[in-house]
Amino acid sequence: MLGDARRRVQRVLFLFPAALAGLGLLDRKKGEEAFDLAIPVMVTGGMRTLLRVADFFMVSIALDENAVAALEFGFQYFFIPFGLSLALTSGTISVVSRFKGAGEHAKADFAIKQSLWLALLVSVPTTVVTWVYAEPMIAVLTDDPRVVEQGAVYLKIIMLSVSFRFWSMIAARALAGSGDTRTPMYIRLLTLPTNIALNAVLIFGLGPFEPMGVAGAAWGTAVANTLAAVLFTGVLLSGRFSVRLRLGGRQWDTAIAREIVRVGLPLAGTRLSRTLGRFPFLFVLGTLGTGVVASYAIGRRVMLLALMPAWGYSTASSTLVGQSIGAGNDDEANEYGWQTLRIALATQLLLAVVLIAAARPIARGFGTANLDLTVEFVRVFGLGVAAFSVSRTMRGSLRGAGDTKWPLYGTFAGTFLYKLPVAFLAVPPGVVLFSLGNWSFSPGVGLGLLGVYAAILGDMYLRAGVNTFRFWTGEWKRIARESEAGAGARAD
Repeated sequence: MLGDARRRVQRVLFLFPAALAGLGLLDRKKGEEAFDLAIPVMVTGGMRTLLRVADFFMVSIALDENAVAALEFGFQYFFIPFGLSLALTSGTISVVSRFKGAGEHAKADFAIKQSLWLALLVSVPTTVVTWVYAEPMIAVLTDDPRVVEQGAVYLKIIMLSVSFRFWSMIAARALAGSGDTRTPMYIRLLTLPTNIALNAVLIFGLGPFEPMGVAGAAWGTAVANTLAAVLFTGVLLSGRFSVRLRLGGRQWDTAIAREIVRVGLPLAGTRLSRTLGRFPFLFVLGTLGTGVVASYAIGRRVMLLALMPAWGYSTASSTLVGQSIGAGNDDEANEYGWQTLRIALATQLLLAVVLIAAARPIARGFGTANLDLTVEFVRVFGLGVAAFSVSRTMRGSLRGAGDTKWPLYGTFAGTFLYKLPVAFLAVPPGVVLFSLGNWSFSPGVGLGLLGVYAAILGDMYLRAGVNTFRFWTGEWKRIARESEAGAGARAD
């Protein structure tokens, strides 16, 4: 019965790529392959973002805008190791997909173990440093003592689960690289609702628990991250899936580790550029008022929920491009990249229309004290949905080939050469952003929210242009052939 219902749902969903193919916008076979791989990632990512939205929603209901701002500041620091884990696991999916395409299954399995060791080398020191310096880290972003206190509490607790989060993402990306995006979805279908339920219980103090506020949101997430890591470990140790974790035998292979790092390092730079760029951007928002920070935080969370298809198509393009390269078919890899972009863009444009049209009821649902401002942020982010879709999908295709430097270039240019300089102009005239001795930096000309909105949108579209241009050049084929995994490995 359950299987019949799933097949019926699948038939209905697949009417979408079929309709695009009927309009001549998509190759049906390739579009359906990308769609099939992307759906589970969309569901997983959508639930993960829904969790973040739920956190902000519950904290905004239970407490006030200071608590929402504290959550935003604390989560930005969590984004640093989160970004590193995304980069590392980008190396994992790239290497695993190419080894699978080349039929080198033992090397694909070993890449998982290698990724785990690399993750531990990064995540454990990160947890220790954050535990010691959480409060001064938050104090860099705000001088509000209540926000500093609550943000530090959230940061210290959530960072305890960083190693578990790393491992869960490695396992999910390894399975995706082998063409299995459903198993990670099933695990997240269990752990993410658990996370939301735990957060609700601990934030509001339901049942026998005392209200914990921001700390409750952190503990719920930390426990759920640990549970997910345990489940993924069981899956990969079982030997019943397309890849497995083999604990015994050799523990290190320099060639495979180097390839994982080679692919992941530019993406680590990409993530860190985005994350580090958020701190001065948040500081700019702070000069415009705590209400602006809270409205931005809510608008951004809503946008991320709408952008989940882009994450799904990015994973699909990495898998399909990587496996095609591993099989020695560069032309097929090229076609998969462009076809995946077509269906991704069509999906995101539909969601952008819904997001912009429904901005007011969405914002009202958060009970925000700044309804009109929150609506503006939701709509601005809605205008950037198409750009994000293009940027993310093209980055996924480049990642599948192991060509990850240009997404770093695009992110650096978008963040530091465009977004921040424009955002600085939004600051009221005379407000000092930074001072050193007798020198002070006060670049504001009072553009206000107009400057903030221009900074957000221009950054998105610049990154989309850079990634698309790089894939169009075809240089990623050469990068793949010269790599130490998949097609490059066979050529040696």
